[in-house]
Amino acid sequence: MGGTPGTRTVRRTAASTWSESPPPARSVDPSGQRDASARPLCEAPGVSVLVTGVAGFVGSHLAARLLKDGEEVIGVDCLTDYYDTRLKRSNLAGLSEYGRFRFELVDLAAADLSLITADVSCVFHLAGQPGVRGSWGTAFSSYVRNNIIATQRLLEAIRDHPVRVVFASSSSVYGDAEEFPTPEDCLPKPTSPYGVTKLCSEQLVMAYRRSAGIDARCVRYFTVYGPGQRPDMAFSRFIAAARRGEAVEVFGDGRQVRDFTYVDDAVEATIRAASIDEAGEAIFNVGGGSTVSVSGVLATLGEILGEPIGIRHLPAQAGDVRATSADLSRIERLLGWRPAISLRDGLEAQVAASAVDS
Repeated sequence: MGGTPGTRTVRRTAASTWSESPPPARSVDPSGQRDASARPLCEAPGVSVLVTGVAGFVGSHLAARLLKDGEEVIGVDCLTDYYDTRLKRSNLAGLSEYGRFRFELVDLAAADLSLITADVSCVFHLAGQPGVRGSWGTAFSSYVRNNIIATQRLLEAIRDHPVRVVFASSSSVYGDAEEFPTPEDCLPKPTSPYGVTKLCSEQLVMAYRRSAGIDARCVRYFTVYGPGQRPDMAFSRFIAAARRGEAVEVFGDGRQVRDFTYVDDAVEATIRAASIDEAGEAIFNVGGGSTVSVSGVLATLGEILGEPIGIRHLPAQAGDVRATSADLSRIERLLGWRPAISLRDGLEAQVAASAVDS
């Protein structure tokens, strides 16, 4: 979610006429995109897809993909200042070039949500307060408000409508998992306040699914990266520091392992979660298909940039887990999805995009 608490009215971007030349893609295309003949998410005229957190990293990529697929998209965000809002407004500027996009400046935790949910058939709920390290201490109240309260209010707004919901959760719900790769039925043990709020939001979604009959699914993202990644996230920080000729700051010894997921793969999985009529299961891991250490990532970045990257190690941070690894057997079996972009290809795309943006 993004920034103006208490905002209740909407503000729309000026939507231009649709043309056959949409804004240039910010990333490489995955090979597994939804078939062009697939049934659209919204078939009735005047019915739209709602994307919350649309100005953010994954939300803006998702909205762009939906627009390219021919959907009518309402995007909402409240532009919080967790990071520079100019980056969020830049994401919105690209989306506003599509004639089928409408932006609403809305605080989900406070606004009347009846108008933005009245004529939508599918909700992609990506809004939320991000960041493991920032969730400790007095900042926790923002995580409760923007993750838990916002999610509950959105679910209440749609509980009496035939709306399909896909909630964007996080691998942070697993914490230090007992199984690797980690299946969806592994007992969640979050190690950060952020992970706790994401798990609580998940449980709210599942409660409304079970008791109110909402057609809901959750996707658990494993460390999404790619062009437009938030500036506080590791790859963005690594690339920016390397371009300045500075040592990269790494929390811990660098041997911690992560399952890194390219953003277009995450978007494809999210759309597939909404596209099937009966999921059978309601929670899906979304990972990159392989695990790599942070030191391994830095070595690959050095090869792409043409010179070794200096490293300055800092103490490990509270809440950071030692390893993540997604078991993808469920999402492959039920949704036919596998990640299509290798880590090296994805890193090359992010490095190339950062050169354009700098």
